[in-house]
Parts: sequence; C-alpha cells; structure tokens
Amino acid sequence: MTSPVPVRIDFVSDVACPWCAVGLNALEQAIARLGGEVEVELHFQPFELNPRMPAEGEDANEHLAAKYGLSPQQLERNREVLRERGAAVGFEFGSRTRIHNTFDAHRLLDWAAGLGLDRQRALKHALLRAYQGEGRDVSSHEVLAAVAAEAGLDEAAARAVLASDAHGEAVRRQEQLYASRGISAVPSVIFDGQHLVQGGQPVEVFEQALRQLAKQARTA
Repeated sequence: MTSPVPVRIDFVSDVACPWCAVGLNALEQAIARLGGEVEVELHFQPFELNPRMPAEGEDANEHLAAKYGLSPQQLERNREVLRERGAAVGFEFGSRTRIHNTFDAHRLLDWAAGLGLDRQRALKHALLRAYQGEGRDVSSHEVLAAVAAEAGLDEAAARAVLASDAHGEAVRRQEQLYASRGISAVPSVIFDGQHLVQGGQPVEVFEQALRQLAKQARTA
C-alpha cells in the first residue's frame, strides 16, 4: 500500500469572513475525498478584515454598504448566495447584525495551536459557528471563553489568555508575514508554502489541487 503524501496547508482567514466558513468546510470535504492519499497538516493563520473596528462594533448593513457600496437588495442577494453555498458544504449561516473586532479571537486561536492543531481546528469551527451562524459578539471575552469551552478547551485557561496580552505579538507577526507575501484577501489557502488557492471555492477545486500535489510528490 502506498504511504500517504504529507501536505502542509496554511489557511489564512478571519472569523469575520463568511467565505472563510464556506472555504474551510469545502477544503475539509476535499481532504476526506482523498481518503488516505494525503496526510494533511492544517494550520490556521490570522488575517483581519477590519483591524480598526472599534470595540462596540458596527451595524453590519451600514458597514457593508459603506465598504462595498452595496444596496440593501444587493446585500440580501449576496446573503442568499452565501446561505446556498454554505448549505452545500454543511455550514448554516444565521443572522449577523453587527461586525465585530476579531483580534482577540486570533490570539485565542494562536494559543490553541500550541495545544495541538486538532484543538485549533475545533476552536476555529466553534468561532465560525458562533459568529457566522449565531451572530455572537466574538470581541467579547465572555463570549470567547464560552466558545473555547464549547470547543473542548479549558475555559479558565482561555480567560487567562484573554485577560493578558499573550499571543498578540505572534498574531501581528503572522499578519505582517502574509501581507508581505501579497495576501490581501481571504480565505487564502496555501499548499506546501507555494501553491495558492483563494476564495470560498467549491470542493472540487480543493480536491483537484490536492490530487495534483499528491501526483507531483509521487512522480518527483
């Protein structure tokens, strides 16, 4: 039996990005389709869509209309597309009325990575559900600690991280690293540090990328 091909994936994303939820679920389904052909090491890297978002957040409709020049009708059409694409990969979008700052969520994800990539992945999914599915305020330390507990992490330890400045420098460093590499939109999915797929792509796009990498590795 052929041994699986190791593949490192850096998933550059933001909890505030709805297409990141679509892209992550599609990527995971693509990985599952390959069965034992690849052995994926999945790392979540930080990106902030709204780094200067104030603590109180902003009304979602007002923010998106001002940022992208969209009418209420266009916003609703976009949300319907998102709901359909989310449903296709098993993610249910809810009503999100406010945009929130996500820096502390990224600090918590960096902390979780040190506990194990599986822990970071569980927290990433929990944060996306909380924000994109349930419209919870993921800038709130209370909410973040609760979400960490829902993901199976130690709530007291999460509170301690949030109450400090821990992991802030690491998050800023990674954000600057990927910005210096030209990453300006998310999700940006980087395979083995050199192959880039951007956007909330269908499962088949990620599957094709993984199969191509596996083929190249076996013929090298």
